[in-house]
Amino acid sequence: MTDVFARLESFGDRFRLQRGLAPGKDWIACDRLLDPWSGELKQVLDAERRASGQVSDHATALTVMAVYAGTVTAAAVLAWAVDGVVIDMRPHNVAIRLSPHHGFEGVGLREPTVTDAPVETLVTWVLDDHLLPLAQAMHVRTRAGLRQLYGGVAHGCAAAFCIASRRGGDVDQLESAYQTFLTAATGGLDRLGEVIRLAEGGREGLFYLRNTCCLYYTSAEKVKCSSCCLDTVEDRVANYRRVLADGVVPH
Repeated sequence: MTDVFARLESFGDRFRLQRGLAPGKDWIACDRLLDPWSGELKQVLDAERRASGQVSDHATALTVMAVYAGTVTAAAVLAWAVDGVVIDMRPHNVAIRLSPHHGFEGVGLREPTVTDAPVETLVTWVLDDHLLPLAQAMHVRTRAGLRQLYGGVAHGCAAAFCIASRRGGDVDQLESAYQTFLTAATGGLDRLGEVIRLAEGGREGLFYLRNTCCLYYTSAEKVKCSSCCLDTVEDRVANYRRVLADGVVPH
């Protein structure tokens, strides 16, 4: 089990998990976020709106959804992709610590439970029990579009495969694992974006092309994600090729 968590951390800070966590005043239990009217969900949305200067509640929710799926549950997706195991990241077992800036600075597990399990277990625990109900809760609270929220889920899940492919992961294995995950995934994620494989400058990796927008460009930072559907596919691919040649890992 220790080797699983150590291997995850080798792919970057976003995959680091604190274990044996007892949520306190600095930690928010993730199962509370599934209640659309909970104080905890309000706390998460308010913190992101202050940090990024978003223009509306629904834009804030879309940004939170993409960042949450790409950080909070990303370790479980990657653990399955590289080791064939599933970390218990059902919401009752997970807590988050908010960053004073944009996003989350800590993800913790109450119990560091890891099990050999098929992709269907991953889909149930990460999508059906966690990310999709969270999207639905934010839809109720902010009226953000459910398709756009699910687009954030799709983007965040794909990010685990893509980032790992450019940080030493086996590209063939990760590409195959992503297709297996996507086939099993609920929520219509297969219609919300596409993973492509590029090679440039002697480097190779996976990249995501979104079909929905998280509206982060409406924040005070006024920047678009590298996968933003507001840019053409040709422009996104050209940008990805440049950063791949330079050895940069875009988020």
